[in-house]
Formats: sequence, C-alpha cells, structure tokens
Amino acid sequence: MFFLLAKQWPIGLLLCCLFLIGLAPAAAQKSLPGAPAATATPRRQLAAQRTAAPIKLDGVLDEAAWASAPVASQFTEQRPRPGRPERLPTEVRVLYDDAAMYVGAKLIENNADSIRHELTQRDNGGNTDYFAIFIDPYRDHLNGYGFIVLSTGVQMDSRYSPANGEDFAWNAVWESRVAPLPGGKGWSVELRIPYSALRFAAADVQTWGVNFMRQRKKDNQQLFWNEVKPAVDGFVNQWGELTELRDLHPPLRLSLTPYVSSYVNHYPYNEQGKQNTSTSFNAGADIKWGINESFTLDATLIPDFGQTISDNQVLNLSPFEVQYQENRAFFTEGTELFNKGGLFYSRRVGAQPLGFNEASGQLGPGEVLYHNPGVTRLLNATKVSGRTSKGLGVGVFNAVAAASYATLRDTATGRERELLTQPLTNYNIVVLDQSLPHNSYVSLINTNVTRAGTTYDANVTAGVFRFADKKNQHAFNGQLNYSQRRGQNMFSETPVSDRNGYKYYLNYGKVSGNWTWNVDHGIESDTYNPNDLGILFGNNNVSQSATVNYNKYQQFWKVNNLYTTLGVYQSLLFKPLLYQDAGLYGSLNTTFTKSFLSTGFNLNIDLAKHDFYEPRTAPLGGYYVRVPTSYNLGYYASSDYRKKLAYDINAGIRAYETDERFERPRRMGYGLTLSPRYRVSDKLNFRYTFDYGLKVNQIAYVNDGFDLAQPIDQLYSSILGPDVLLGRRNVSTFTNTLTTNYTFTNRLSFTMRVRHYVSTVRYLSFARLHPGGPEEDLPGYQRNHNNSYSAFNVDASLVWWFAPGSQVSLVWKDATATSLLGNEATPLYFDNLTNVANTPHNNNVSVKVLYYLDYLSIRRRKA
Repeated sequence: MFFLLAKQWPIGLLLCCLFLIGLAPAAAQKSLPGAPAATATPRRQLAAQRTAAPIKLDGVLDEAAWASAPVASQFTEQRPRPGRPERLPTEVRVLYDDAAMYVGAKLIENNADSIRHELTQRDNGGNTDYFAIFIDPYRDHLNGYGFIVLSTGVQMDSRYSPANGEDFAWNAVWESRVAPLPGGKGWSVELRIPYSALRFAAADVQTWGVNFMRQRKKDNQQLFWNEVKPAVDGFVNQWGELTELRDLHPPLRLSLTPYVSSYVNHYPYNEQGKQNTSTSFNAGADIKWGINESFTLDATLIPDFGQTISDNQVLNLSPFEVQYQENRAFFTEGTELFNKGGLFYSRRVGAQPLGFNEASGQLGPGEVLYHNPGVTRLLNATKVSGRTSKGLGVGVFNAVAAASYATLRDTATGRERELLTQPLTNYNIVVLDQSLPHNSYVSLINTNVTRAGTTYDANVTAGVFRFADKKNQHAFNGQLNYSQRRGQNMFSETPVSDRNGYKYYLNYGKVSGNWTWNVDHGIESDTYNPNDLGILFGNNNVSQSATVNYNKYQQFWKVNNLYTTLGVYQSLLFKPLLYQDAGLYGSLNTTFTKSFLSTGFNLNIDLAKHDFYEPRTAPLGGYYVRVPTSYNLGYYASSDYRKKLAYDINAGIRAYETDERFERPRRMGYGLTLSPRYRVSDKLNFRYTFDYGLKVNQIAYVNDGFDLAQPIDQLYSSILGPDVLLGRRNVSTFTNTLTTNYTFTNRLSFTMRVRHYVSTVRYLSFARLHPGGPEEDLPGYQRNHNNSYSAFNVDASLVWWFAPGSQVSLVWKDATATSLLGNEATPLYFDNLTNVANTPHNNNVSVKVLYYLDYLSIRRRKA
C-alpha cells in the first residue's frame, strides 16, 4: 500500500506521513504488558561525607572514613533486563576534602573467576568488568562527566552533552586503584578525582547530579544506582543527586604539558638535490588555565600532530568531498560546545591550502611545480569554554594557520620563486548555550574564517533550540543558519560566489516510550555555504520525512529486546523547485537472549531519482542523471564479544528497475563486510576486517573527463559542447584491515594497524547527457577511461603512560598509494597489491614525550 501511494509522490507521501503519525498515538494508548513506564525514576540521594584524614589510594577501603560514610546500594539492571534488582550487591561511598572527591566501591561476586579482566588501552572497555561514576556539577540534566575504572585498573573518562553524546575523546588527569576482595568474592576500587578535573560553582552547600554504574561482563549486565530506563529519552536527566557538599571552592586550575618530539622520515626520491632521509626536532606545549570557577582556557603552542593515525584514503568518484575522521587530540577533547549546530568540521584547520589545486595553473613559461605543501602549518590554537551556575555555556575557539607557499622552478635556469597558496588565516568560533529545564536548551553559534589580503572571508551564524515538555514525552527541535562570504577567489579578482545563504531545520515528535515518532522539514538555499569551517555535501535542497519507531525493551520470546523503524522521505531541489527523490525505509533489530547474538535488517524502497549533483554542472537544475527505482535489503549480525572468537557481518544488495528508455543491463549493487576478532589472551587480540563493494552498470559522470591532447576527445568535446559525458561502469572496492593489540600492563600497550585499499573502475560504454535528463548513447566513443587506485598504510605505536597525564610514544608509519589510468589500470586485486608493494613507500619513525605539570601538585610537594 505504501508503495502504491508513494508512486504519486506529492499526495502519496503526505498520506503516508499522516498514516504513520496517526498510527503511533493510537498504538501508544494500548496497554503493553511488562513494558517499563516511560517516565524517569524519582531521583535517589546520597550524602557525601567530608574527611580530614588522608586516603591512601590502594583500592582497599580500610580507612575509618569509609566505614562511616553513607552507602549507595540496591542497583537496578538496565540491560539485558531493564528494571530487575541487582542480585550481587554493590556498595558505593563518597568522601571529599578541600582538594578532591574520593569514590570507593565494593563489587561483590560469587568467585574470582566471575570477574572478566582483559587488559586494554586507555578508553577501551574490552571484555572486562568495570565501575563508573557520572557527575553533573551544575545539575542542568544535560551535561556531565564520566569516570570509569576497569577491573584491570585501566581508566576511561568521558563527557556527556547534547551535541557530542557520549564522548570518550575527552581526557582528564585523575587517579584510581583496584584490589581483589578477600576470598575472591569480588573486587574493590578507589578513585581520586581532583576538583581541577571538574567545573563547578562556588557555594556554601551544593548538590550535584550523580549516578553510579556497574558492568558485569560475565552476564553482559549493566546496572545503575539511579535507574536508567531505556524507554526514557536522555541519560544525564536520569541521574540521582549527591548532597551535603559543603564549603567547596573551585581550585586554581593551571597545568602545563610540554612536549618534545623527533622524526626520521625516509622516501626514495632518488633525485639530485633531494635527500631521501630527513630529520626534524619539535618542541611545544599545551596549557590549561582555569580563568575562574566556570571557564577554562586550553591552548596548544606550536602543536605537533605527526603521530596521529593515517587517514583511510579512498577513491572518490562522487561529486562531494570525502569527510575524514578527526584524530588530533586538541580538536577532539572538550569540543562539545563547538560542535553545536554541526557547523565545525575541525579538519578545515590546518587543512589543504586554498590554492593547492590551482597552483599548477600559475606556472610561467618553462616553469614546473617543484614543491606544493598539501597541508598548512598551524601556529597555535586556543579554546575557552565553561558553564556558569545559571546554566549558560560559553565557548570561544581560535586558531591561526601560517601562510603556505608553493615553490616554482625554472627548468632552464634553476631559479625558484614562491607562490602564495594560502594567506595567513584565522579560524574563530563563538558559542552561547543556555540550558533550560526539562532537557531543553537554546544556542547561538558563530563561525568565522578571516584571511589576510583580498582572499575571501567567511562567516556563518546559527540559532539552535530544543524544547521538551515537563514529562519529557515530546520535543520540538530547530535550527536556523545564515552564511556570508566576502572577498575574492584565490588567484583571481573575481568576487566569491555564494555571498549570502540560509538553512533551517524543524523536527517535532514523541521521544519517550515504546512508541515514538517524529516529523521533520528542512531547507538549504542554493547559496548556503558553510564549508570554510564546516562541511556540507550539497546545498540547494528541500527535505522532509516522517518516522515511527516501536521499541520493546523487556525480554520476550527468545530475545532481549526489539527495535523497529518505519518511515517515508522526500526531497526537492530548492531552486528551481524540482523533484529529486522519495522513498520508504524500515528496519528491525534485536538481540537473542541465550547467545547474545545481535542481528537485524533494513529495507529501503527508493523511487526514481533525479540526481542533479552527479552531472557536475552549475547552476543546478538544468541537467540531472535519472536513477531508476531501487530496492535495498541489508542484514547484519554481531556475535557475543565475551567469546574468544567473535564476528561482525554486514551484507546488502540493491536491485534497480530497468531503465525503460534504453536496452541496458540492469543496475545492481552489492556490499559485504566480514570482521572476525580473536582474543588470544587477556593481553593479545587480533581483529581483521574485509570490506567488499560492487556496483554493476552504474551510470555516472566520467571523472577524468576529456583529454584534449587525444584526437577522439577533441572531436567529442566539440560534439557535446556544454552537455555532459556519462559512462556505464562497474566499480569494485576491496579493503583489508588487520589490527593487532598487545597490552603489557594497564599503562603500556602496543597497537599496529595494516590497511590495504583497492578500488577499480571499468567503463563499458558512454552516453551524452542532454538538458532535462535525456541520454544519448555514444557507440563511436571508445577511449579507455578505466582507473584503479590502491593505498597501503601501516600505523604502529608503543605508548607508555609513565605518570598521570604523562606519556612516551614511539610510532612507525608506512604509507604509499598508486593511481593507474587507461591501459595501465587493472581490475585484478593481486596485480594492484603488487603495484602498491613495488611503489616507493614513505616511512616515518618518531618519538614523542609529554610531561604533565600541575601547579597544585607542585605546590603541595613543596609545602
């Protein structure tokens, strides 16, 4: 029925939306036997106790202060069976003094063999039991801290916020110790969390939000002191309260982490005047300064990001750029405010120079491009962020990148000159975020990029909000953005395009309970452009969707839970207003009770699409590639990670209807991911991932275009004129990744990742795309546009945390890539592997030492 309605897309999709949204409230009225109530549990309270006696951090709660402190107990299971009282007791006590908070916990077990204790790196849970405390000092029920200690003594820490969710990229400096309980009947843990790791207001008596969590990996149990219901939207808003915190004074937060690093790089240029081996020495520092009780300044001076893991390079055939993961610590830690509104893509800072690709077009007679740096050098970066006692979050980010120059050389005289490819550039973000009652907030964000000289500047301003009702049952979300760009393009006196643009997005729905639903609508204007400091894959878009979810959180039949989704979507081109695509989607996911096998599937019906982006023409609307109606079925399975051998499987198939305009073979798409993992011992594990993708008879833009040095391309370029050359092609992609982890102790670990990626493109025929979508086969055009791209990387690191916040890291990186065109391209995997093995490799070995210096610790030692 949905499909028949949606074929008449404007009316059909509206009827589908109304049907889906009408279905949810009606079903929600029915009584669901055994379903947990969709309202948060009343907040439990625990009184913290001040102590004057010192606490020896050894994991053994034998000081007198622990015996007299109030106890938090009677935890409630959150999964796999929500709402069930704990069977094995957990006891938690909280002490504090003028410098730190102390948390002590006893976690009772039947015997020592019931405790899982795989050694892992910091911030990696693994196959282990753990204890956690979560703290919300301002009690805004939106933002919080997490401190987690594994049964092995490994630490994890995280921040919680509406923008980043659970963010383990945040790292604090704190201490913890674990110890076995007598007779092997469990384990105990002590934590010392200095106030310098937290931000809180000064007050005579304070109450903080708090929760405690225990994981028992043997039974895959997670339990909380203040019950966390999966049917209730949000996490921080379901914490309890820590009372009786008296006479706490935010300390002077001042720390310095200087570093020194040394690099040896080898690449076999084998060219006169170029050395194959180079060395470098770097030094700099990270500074943290608590400006006042609420705000902290974080700065990095002369940063060194050379040891970050290599990017996963891919062959990009799409009309959009590839979004890479951020691996630089400064840009991943404490960025929850700056990620509000999705305007900050941190890889823009220190990225490829603005004029990198156009530098070759600036060559004079007899000149060659001798050196063209692919990244800009970051001089410094600073963050100021915090939240007041009234719930106002303020964030200011600023970074300065040095000017970048390419070197051009005269081949006759050897004379060299420099070409500016990016002027001195300042990146800035300002955020105001006001927390409101009932899990709500309003935010104002501004991003700005200012470049020296006449090269254009860019600015984006956005307002973001979320309003939820008192019962946290329904929520209204929205966002309004406005972008501006002023100045000239690089290497040109032409004013920059996209001078003013806007975007808005609205979403309303039911967010708690077994039945949830939402409707949304958004517009991105044809001139909206946030890409100087953000990322947007395509503007000029109108989109809307409606989704209904039914989730069952209690065990039934042979499964622990059930998550289902059903929805419809539609999108239009904004200017001119034209149909783009529409369709239906659905999914079902569950976890089996005995085997803990998680599995599910998704189904999509995507109606015929008008792809205005694939032709790469401007302005949008004149040309589009018609993609026939398609049906996608996906499946995944994830086995129980507690077992030594576990696996993840993802598989999918997409079938397209035949294009009635042509006698072409049917388009198809296939995908497969296999990822087995094997835990040899509690110290050594391996994970292998195989990814395979195949697109058959895809109709798409020919990426390398016409080469006017080829006579046949000269001819057909003149024949086509402004029209677009399309190709029918097969695209196959293989990725093999092997990761090895060996953890010597909870402070010393070794990791190595080896990745090989191959993507091959084989063109079968070509066509001419006319305005308005008609295609015309070109049987006479036969030039070879085949392509194969192969990338190989090794990232190996040995990391030793020799003191809190201090580490030594030894890193080896090996990288190479090949791109073969035309007759040189080969679709054979092992031929590509041989080619990349025989290609010159860049090898880099580095050593880096960081040492954490805390002002208060130094002062105490001197006292």
